[in-house]
Amino acid sequence: MSAHNPMPRSAWIFPALAVLLFAAVSATGYAFTLSLSGLVFATVLLVILFGTVFAAVHHAEVIAERVGEPYGTLVLTLSVTIIEVALITTIMLGDKPAPALARDTVFAVVMIVCNGLVGLCIFIGGLRYREQGFQLSGANVYLSVLFALATITLIMPNYTTSTPGPVYSAAQLGFVDVVTLALYGVFLYTQTVLHKDYFVHERADGDSGAVHLSGRKFVLSVLLLLIALLAVVLLAKKFSLVVDAVAVRIGAPPAFAGLLVALLILMPEGVAAVAAARRNDLQKSINLALGSSLATIGLTIPAVGIATYALDKELELGLSAQGSVLLLLTFFLSMLTFGTGRTNVLFGLVHMVVFAVYVFMVFVP
Repeated sequence: MSAHNPMPRSAWIFPALAVLLFAAVSATGYAFTLSLSGLVFATVLLVILFGTVFAAVHHAEVIAERVGEPYGTLVLTLSVTIIEVALITTIMLGDKPAPALARDTVFAVVMIVCNGLVGLCIFIGGLRYREQGFQLSGANVYLSVLFALATITLIMPNYTTSTPGPVYSAAQLGFVDVVTLALYGVFLYTQTVLHKDYFVHERADGDSGAVHLSGRKFVLSVLLLLIALLAVVLLAKKFSLVVDAVAVRIGAPPAFAGLLVALLILMPEGVAAVAAARRNDLQKSINLALGSSLATIGLTIPAVGIATYALDKELELGLSAQGSVLLLLTFFLSMLTFGTGRTNVLFGLVHMVVFAVYVFMVFVP
């Protein structure tokens, strides 16, 4: 996607279709069931929902190119996080209890981003350019905050004594929410004010990446982004019904819903990250990938925590022993991968292997 190109029709058609679909379902009182008509509805819903998510990310990218780095990446990650919170909260508060969905989705995001997406970007960039560089100081900031947040939210709940794991007590969850938001807020201040240069890397072709975008197109993208995000939030409830029905029908493991939600929200951002790596702009790929992980934990966990507390729902956060091992392996591997400021094909391949192990273990634990 480039801000120089005309706006694709899908960028406004899918948000419009999503709003119309929600209006039609609400007006008719349609209730999803696993029937022929239900399968048709599920197919239409998923196509429109995926298209709307891609449209939202397209407009976020247009806005991002106008405002420049590192603010542009922030627009993308916050847009995706809004979609994620809407989907997780809706499914968790549905008819079928899903207290572990937030944990499964956050863990899936971390594994998809830090292993699958990072590995793919590094692998593709390595094949094309042999080596790619990035800002080592920026990667260290990302990783230090990510490791702390992931440990506090996904591992620590297994070792508390106020309540049996893997849950926090109300007081512990409130404290973790405040600490998580505070740490993420300081990270944003560091990224956008104190050390913006940590997150911008001069490309080998000398292109600064600056884009001149007309005010009219910028305003239109802002409006369509808001409409697309609202449409995804409105359709989240129907999506949750489809996920529950499909999971029961195919006998999917408990973590399947979290993996599906994570793939849905990360797919368009992943496309943008891979495209950046192909343009020899690995810094943007890293900003998108690691920024998504931080936003997921720093914003999703507090938002879901507040929702579950207000509605008196249970929230399971602690990972299993198997998940903890994979998370710690990801931590150590990321330290080695981002430890020199240069990457190559082998680093990318190792990350992709770890991601393949994670996916396999979801279905064959």
